[in-house]
Amino acid sequence: MNTDITASAKPEYPVIDRNPAFTKVVGNFNTLDYCRFITLTGVSVTVGYLSGIKPGLKGPSMVTGGLIGLMGGFMYAYQNSAGRLMGFFANEGEVARYQKRDFSS
Repeated sequence: MNTDITASAKPEYPVIDRNPAFTKVVGNFNTLDYCRFITLTGVSVTVGYLSGIKPGLKGPSMVTGGLIGLMGGFMYAYQNSAGRLMGFFANEGEVARYQKRDFSS
């Protein structure tokens, strides 16, 4: 079974890197990715706090919700950044930035 996503779906936008490294994807985070990351984390902390039924559970449930939101927010930002590099999401800014780097080298 072939698990390579590029084998089953063709990118709609220009491909910058078919298989970007972890550091390249994280370095490609834009402001909207960070806003989504922080918002998801903040909402999860709040939901965790409000879901603590007893007063002694509010703190631990807030921390647990925050950790879940932190991981989920990071994965969401990572998915968007990697999708732009691989051409699955709109990537006009990345194309211009990487073309500028290629010409200046």
